[in-house]
Amino acid sequence: MAQLTRATEHLDPPFAVVDLDAFEANATELARRAAGRATIRLASKSVRSRALIHRAVQRPGYRGILAFTLPEALWLAEEHPDVVIGYPTTDRTALRRLAADERAASRITLMIDSTGQLDLIDETVGPSRPALRVCFDLDASLELAGGRLHLGPYRSPVHTPQQAAALARAIQDRAGFRLAGVMSYEGQIAGLGDNQPGTPLRRAAIRAMQRLSAHELADRRAAAVAAVQAVTPLEFVNGGGTGSIEQTAAEHVITEIGAGSGLYGPGLFDFYRRFRPRPAAYFVMPVVRRPSAGIATVLGGGWIASGPPGLDRQPTLSWPRGLRMNPREGAGEVQTPVLGSSARGLRLGEHVWFRHAKAGELCERVNTLHLVSGADIVDEVPTYRGEGHAFL
Repeated sequence: MAQLTRATEHLDPPFAVVDLDAFEANATELARRAAGRATIRLASKSVRSRALIHRAVQRPGYRGILAFTLPEALWLAEEHPDVVIGYPTTDRTALRRLAADERAASRITLMIDSTGQLDLIDETVGPSRPALRVCFDLDASLELAGGRLHLGPYRSPVHTPQQAAALARAIQDRAGFRLAGVMSYEGQIAGLGDNQPGTPLRRAAIRAMQRLSAHELADRRAAAVAAVQAVTPLEFVNGGGTGSIEQTAAEHVITEIGAGSGLYGPGLFDFYRRFRPRPAAYFVMPVVRRPSAGIATVLGGGWIASGPPGLDRQPTLSWPRGLRMNPREGAGEVQTPVLGSSARGLRLGEHVWFRHAKAGELCERVNTLHLVSGADIVDEVPTYRGEGHAFL
């Protein structure tokens, strides 16, 4: 941190910093964790800067981008030849752009999970168009008690191998579409740290659920992929996330892992036992008030992450060490009082460093990222927002 603070001490907050040395080390580690069994498809929503996306996907062990909207995919496909959209789209304007552009249609793979989405696409763009590449989302959640207990994200209605095969046949029989791949995201494993704050009983319950879910999913995913490949060959099978790379890559049907948050090492990854990315992305705010000898008040700071409201969605205080938030205020929209041993020595204008709880959401707050290597700022690159884009 000392080098980062020296490199940026002349800047006026608020600003955001990416430690390039940590970013590169994290990128190497993500690929290493896949152990050559699968490539990393970079999740662009976790990065949200074209310069850093390009830096990552050029590395060994990376192939392709996992985008989050069709307008974003159309933009990225101007430079990148392999973009899969992780979520279905109903953006009719973007669908018309895709259907009118043969080059984009050859580079972009749409996501679906029902024939209703095929119907919407057909109604929007009609039959006189290039064949559109599609991937379908296989539900990776754990269902117990005959489906009455659902553990994991509510995503796709396609859960069983039989449902997967039926959807593959429907795509195969539908003119104007070509099935390229299958995706599944086990959020209850990849997106949930197994070393969460709380009681030992809660941590034990999370770990037991994840072991059971991983075993169930490995068998079901293999059966579903086999059922689909009996209908048509697949170019790729995507699974996992930063939090489950080793486990997911070990499944023989998996060809690629969708991951990206581990590049920035946000606060939520402080609660995993198997790995620990280096913190690489920060935002910096100035001290603007001293309401008492033991409290320093920082401008803003309340850059809260998406997900269920809780303390784990607040930013983490990184520097100076020894700071903590006032539990009655937390991180606020306009101010964040900080307490602790270091608060007494903070002067007006001094910098306080935060880490966002999630990765790419930081970039929705700033126009540029200052890239630091060693003790020097080596570049300043725009975020999506800095280039005038707010995709979601």
